[in-house]
Amino acid sequence: AIRNAKIGGRRTFLDGRLGLFPNDHHADRCRPNDPLRNSAAVRREYGAMLQHAEAAITKIDEVSKNPQGADRRLSLFYLMVKLLVEYERGHDSAYHPWLMSLPRQFYNGVSMTRACFRCLPPYAGWLTSNERLSYSHFARALRNDENTGFYVGLSEETIYNDDVVKWAYNVALTRYHEAWMPECTRVIGPMADMINHSSQHNCEITVDYEGNVNVVALYDLDAGSPLTISLGDPTNPTPIFAQYGFLPRDCPTIFCKAMHLEKRIQELGYDFSELLFQTETGEITPKVWDIFLYGILHKSDPTGAAQQFYMACINDDEDTKGQYHQEYFAYTLDALKTHVYSIMNDAENLTMKAQTYDLSMHPRVPVIVAHNQLVSQTFAITAALLEQMG
Repeated sequence: AIRNAKIGGRRTFLDGRLGLFPNDHHADRCRPNDPLRNSAAVRREYGAMLQHAEAAITKIDEVSKNPQGADRRLSLFYLMVKLLVEYERGHDSAYHPWLMSLPRQFYNGVSMTRACFRCLPPYAGWLTSNERLSYSHFARALRNDENTGFYVGLSEETIYNDDVVKWAYNVALTRYHEAWMPECTRVIGPMADMINHSSQHNCEITVDYEGNVNVVALYDLDAGSPLTISLGDPTNPTPIFAQYGFLPRDCPTIFCKAMHLEKRIQELGYDFSELLFQTETGEITPKVWDIFLYGILHKSDPTGAAQQFYMACINDDEDTKGQYHQEYFAYTLDALKTHVYSIMNDAENLTMKAQTYDLSMHPRVPVIVAHNQLVSQTFAITAALLEQMG
């Protein structure tokens, strides 16, 4: 059994389609002794050289009202710049063997096309398109100020090569880990970044104050056991799908997809991670019933019943909430049925549309179809459960 492990392996593959690096038969022989510089260290290294790009990202995000916010994402920009610098150094970079081991093709929202977005339900389409939007802002910021690339040593050829810039962004986006050293920063640790995801992970990645990246087992593991970490909320696989480009096979729940009630969700202070359908049983979490009833009351009596139900939710007054749920159960049940059957129909139609695409032109179709089928299957189970209720 093991208690601590220094390295693990997330499955990667080499794909030379983009021609990012020349063939290198020694890519598996070594790795740098130090982790890739963390985002805070990159910011300190380049200092004022990145100020114009930082300002451009902030301005672009403010104008477009990007929901992710520039402040939280600047650390990702620093890592992208560092990856581009190491890419240009080629064989002279200490990270060249590691860079050679990384994927060349990604399946996340950044890499999807408009045709892909048209094959996704609203919630998944919203998340994936936001990932693509964030990348486009970074690319614009990098190119809007030619001095940024010049000062950090990037050539114009690299800056305007969308395949290379998007690759660097995707590597940063899908392989970083957040740490406090002591400030919040993002770190990429070669080899540690290759550990696979699981909703029941057995390891976690930690970074000490010296910048060392460690993989720590959460409990004793048998020799030969695969090491796994968590890349996101296991109750809601769609954000993982949007950021990382894969669909977890062991997700116990999915978001109820009630995007049409987003304003009501925000008013109640609920989070998407609380509004779930069980993938195996179709069971509906209580707060899903709350938002559908609140939506009904808001339409019929916004200043009376809706306000009273709102206060009951805010104050955790289960007795009052129960009374409203009992009185309006038939209406809430009907609203849920309408929603569930609508999403089922949309997911099935979108799947059929995706399956008409040429895989050579749209290689992300399989993961899109898998996502839509998970939605269809879960919602079908939930629909059967709702039918039993009346």
